[in-house]
Amino acid sequence: MFKKFKKLTVNTTPCKCCSETATLYGVVDFNKNCEVQRNKHVLPISGIPVYYFRCPACQLIFTILFDNFTEQDFLTYIYNGDYILVDPDYVSVRPKSFAEGITALFSQQKHISILDYGGGNGLLERLLEASGFSDVDTYDPFSSAYSVKPNRRYDCIFSFEVFEHSVNPYHTLQEIDSLLKPGGIVIFSTLTQPQDIDDMGLSWWYAGPRNGHVTIHSLQSLQALAQKFTFTLAHFNSGLHLLFREMPEFAQHLIRTNSVP
Repeated sequence: MFKKFKKLTVNTTPCKCCSETATLYGVVDFNKNCEVQRNKHVLPISGIPVYYFRCPACQLIFTILFDNFTEQDFLTYIYNGDYILVDPDYVSVRPKSFAEGITALFSQQKHISILDYGGGNGLLERLLEASGFSDVDTYDPFSSAYSVKPNRRYDCIFSFEVFEHSVNPYHTLQEIDSLLKPGGIVIFSTLTQPQDIDDMGLSWWYAGPRNGHVTIHSLQSLQALAQKFTFTLAHFNSGLHLLFREMPEFAQHLIRTNSVP
């Protein structure tokens, strides 16, 4: 296992969202994971250091340790049989919660075409179909059942808990955009840095490399990324976000009901 993780040889690197020069920010053990939020210690210390950088311009916090990983590397070292230990909610708790939220937001728009980008086991798709949505697909390159990229575009793309896992945020949004219809919208979740991040640093529970959290966004970094694709960025809250170029008719109620500012 240790052979795959290369020793850090640089102390600056280009920011992955705005291209400014980011500097070393801190280091954590590879096995640090998000279950510390629940005061659970599910894995021992690995002895593998994971260095994170921070951009002074857009405040993005990220590591470059996994930049050269293949999909198989991620399946071997991150999304393996032990992943459920560090993220037990991904199997059903989160998909059920997101399905309830989507159904509430789009209860009168169940005809729209939907893609769950990064949808894992496809449970969200099945739950939405059970709720009456008529056109739902799932795409996730790390899931053998849903690894084939669709050859069509969608009215609405959901991407829940994906952006923090991306070693290349630009490529991720570029791919999402390629699957979006003109006039479509993207609703995605990723938890942005809290106001006291400077006090917590990498002790913040969300900075968990064993979960695959390699890119920790700020509001500014998301804005910088959105601007590169001429998207307008809005926020439901600190963890749920909306991208659009012009708000389509099927989503006008999000503004009328103040679901987003």
